[in-house]
Amino acid sequence: MSPSLPLLVFVSIFAPKEQGGIRAFHLDPAAGTLVAAQETSGIPPPFFLALSPDHKTLYSIWAEKFGAPDDEEVAAWRIVDRDGRLEPLNRQPSPTLPAGFTGDTKTADPRITPDGRFLYGTNRGHDSIAIFRIGDDGRLDTVDIVPSLGKGPQNLVITPDGSLLLCANMPGNSLAVFKIDAASGRLTPVGEPVAIPSPACITIVP
Repeated sequence: MSPSLPLLVFVSIFAPKEQGGIRAFHLDPAAGTLVAAQETSGIPPPFFLALSPDHKTLYSIWAEKFGAPDDEEVAAWRIVDRDGRLEPLNRQPSPTLPAGFTGDTKTADPRITPDGRFLYGTNRGHDSIAIFRIGDDGRLDTVDIVPSLGKGPQNLVITPDGSLLLCANMPGNSLAVFKIDAASGRLTPVGEPVAIPSPACITIVP
């Protein structure tokens, strides 16, 4: 994309019930100005957003305990064009939590592998990581839900080669490393979590 063309910016509106939505803006790189473009409204409060590597699909994660009427889920949206219109692809019919779980939990921080094949999201309270397969059309299918190896998984990061996932368990005071299976997306712990006080955010420098 030419640096002179406006950038497309999506912002989640974390509002109760049907007031939630995703708003699109055009950002002028030279002037630094934002101009409202579109709003996809009536969405149960989207918390975090993630963009596919090919920039064709946007994913939003619901946080039920913050007011969403449904179980916590991840939704896939096709980016129709540069005006910011979104077309729903699917809301993963299986929630990010296993059936029968009734405790207090909050979903957060969706992350996508560099090859665009898998999406991961944290479950803070259930203390787990949900794994989804991304289809060729951008739709989601549940693969697995695995323990985060610590309390309150706050942040995820995936290595640039897509081989490892790191999880910061903030109230659990630990940092866990998982190996990503390239074929299935499943996670395997690598050793024991490293003790670290209140890890909040992870950044990897290649």
